[in-house]
Amino acid sequence: MSHWRDIFEGAPTRTVAQGACLFRREDPVRTMYLVRSGSIALERPLRDGTALTLHVATGGMALAEASVFATTYHCDAVARSEAEVAFLPRATFRRALRACPDAALSLIETHAHEVQAQRARIEILRLRRVSDRLEAWLDLHGAPAPGEWIRVADQIGVSPPALYRELARRRS
Repeated sequence: MSHWRDIFEGAPTRTVAQGACLFRREDPVRTMYLVRSGSIALERPLRDGTALTLHVATGGMALAEASVFATTYHCDAVARSEAEVAFLPRATFRRALRACPDAALSLIETHAHEVQAQRARIEILRLRRVSDRLEAWLDLHGAPAPGEWIRVADQIGVSPPALYRELARRRS
């Protein structure tokens, strides 16, 4: 075992239907999860009834892995699409990290990359103009695959029509 995902090798899996909740805020943390397929959002319900999305985990990503150090979950985990998740008792996951320093370092490396990506996204979102946001995103990531521009709009915090207007302006 050299990668943290290897800890979930042979772990049981569960299918979570779209819209279903895997756990709720303030539930006790007893389980660690790896999303095998689909997507699950970590959401914090707000007073006005809306939800603030803190993270969306997709295939190959850990879900609420910071909970390895918490006693309760800090948000709800809601399936954005049907998802398959592998799960292990938190104590088993922690023992595996202690027993395999390479897996623990792999988890730290994964988080370091996520922190870098979030810092870059924050700086992009601070830019005022759509053109500046798009330019910064393209400098960091390059052109997206066909059909992925809508994802870019979400990542740079603009509406798809605003992004498509900017792309059309650049073509002319």
